[in-house]
Amino acid sequence: MARIAGVNIPTQKRVLIALTYIHGIGNAKAKEIMEKVGIPLDRRVHQLTDDEVVRIREVIDRDYRVEGDLRREVAINIKRLMDLGCYRGLRHRKGLPVRGQRTHTNARTRKGPAKAIAGKKKAV
Repeated sequence: MARIAGVNIPTQKRVLIALTYIHGIGNAKAKEIMEKVGIPLDRRVHQLTDDEVVRIREVIDRDYRVEGDLRREVAINIKRLMDLGCYRGLRHRKGLPVRGQRTHTNARTRKGPAKAIAGKKKAV
């Protein structure tokens, strides 16, 4: 099992897909990394040589912000918004959707499970 950027990537998957297990790398960046290193797109992780794994690791460390550094940067950005007291920061602080979604219905992911309101029955 190859370990890149502190993440064990699955050995049976194609390298293109396995790289997306790293936080901060999606399909486009994975393809870009593979082109930089010069690995064919259909290669699987268990077929990689140690040299190729090292080259992938070096490219990611040099050119991309991933995993811990990226998570830390995002957390700092959110904290900055909250400290400023801007609208987006207030939405983060209250645990509500930040990007203008409706909250009258839906938004259950951010708001948590629905809580019953005592004495509020549907009028018949």
